[in-house]
Order: sequence, then C-alpha cells, then structure tokens
Amino acid sequence: MNWLAQIVVDAETAHIQRIRDSYSWHQKLWDCFPNDANTQRDFLTRIDLLDRQFCLWVLSRRQPQRPTWCPVESFACKAISDTFLAHSFYAFDIRVNAVKSIVQRDEDGQPLRNANGKRKRGKRVPLVNQDELAAWFCRKGEVRCRDGKTGADIPGGFRLVKDRPLEISSMKESYFNKKGCKAYHGGVQFRGTLEVTDQKYFAETYRMGIGSAKGFGFGLFLLAPIQL
Repeated sequence: MNWLAQIVVDAETAHIQRIRDSYSWHQKLWDCFPNDANTQRDFLTRIDLLDRQFCLWVLSRRQPQRPTWCPVESFACKAISDTFLAHSFYAFDIRVNAVKSIVQRDEDGQPLRNANGKRKRGKRVPLVNQDELAAWFCRKGEVRCRDGKTGADIPGGFRLVKDRPLEISSMKESYFNKKGCKAYHGGVQFRGTLEVTDQKYFAETYRMGIGSAKGFGFGLFLLAPIQL
C-alpha cells in the first residue's frame, strides 16, 4: 500500500523555517518521517508554488506524519489502495527532470576516461525541445530504468494515448544551494492521458517515479482514473 500526503504551507512559514529552495525542501520533508531520519530515502515529493504558498505532495509506502511546522488544517493524508492502480486509463500530471547524457571528449574528440580506463560519465544536460521531450516520456513508458545488477531493462508499464492531447510546459530552471555550491535542475511538466500496458510494472513506476532528481521534487505521478 502507498500513502499520499498533501501539505499546504504559506510563504511566511517557509521563510521562518528557512526554506529557500528545492534543496531546503529536500531536507525539510524528512520531517514527515520523524522515526526514520537515518534510513535511505524511499519516498517521492512534488513542490508546487502557488499564490504566496506552497503545495507539497509526498508519496511513500510508509505513512507520512504531519510535521510540527504544518498546521493541522493544512495536512491531509490518504492511503492509495492497490485497486487504485488497477485501472486501464489515467489522466496524469507530472513534473520531471528530463535530461540527456553527452559524452565528454578530449581535444582529439576521444571520450575522456577515468584512471581505471572506464569512460567518464557523460555530462547531463536538460532537454528543452518539445519533440525530444515527448520521445523521452514515451521511452520511460517502455523502459523506466536499467537494473543496476543485471543490466536488464525495467519496463515502465504505460504508454501515451495518442489521440488525446499532451501538454508539455517550457523547461523551468530550479536553482538551489547545496553545501555552498550553486546548481539547478530543469523541470518540465507533462499533462495528458496514459494507458497501462502492464499493471505490475506500472505500480512500481508509480511508487518509484521517473526521471532523475527525484529527491528534489521530480518524478511523482498525480493520477486520476478515467473511462475511455
């Protein structure tokens, strides 16, 4: 079973709590799990900036608790039963960090390598082209990620319904400061209709999210079952 919590916080409260960017929220939302602060992060979040307030979502297999800095009336939590993920079609809304990896090369055009001879990890850059973004999302439905131990592709378990509109926002830069170093994530919002192709894999995709930077508010599906 999964749990989905919604937290609404006004800008004044965020200021008092010294929450200034996505990294601050990345740390602060651990307060939803006060007894598990030292465990590995296993929950998804989403941060929506509204009119002078933040709307936060937390998806976890553990039941999130109301943080002390959140008013009682601003916290809601519900269980997401297995039957909720048993539908065939969903309207969805998701914000992701969609990136591509560019091979790092030397002056002669050869791939840079580490001391052990392995090729250096490619430089990640955000996708901004609408066609590339649509293709990226479709690939996530086919292959969510690769198994780190076996190297096997793990399916996403869904596909877009092609005769329904797909909205793709422009990429927005989300800057943050982590231990004195400034960086940013590029966020893109998708809205559309998806069809579940494999309920087992789709349930796992819902729980794990898609894309990178999931600890910074990306990758969480907001779903509404629909009939087609």
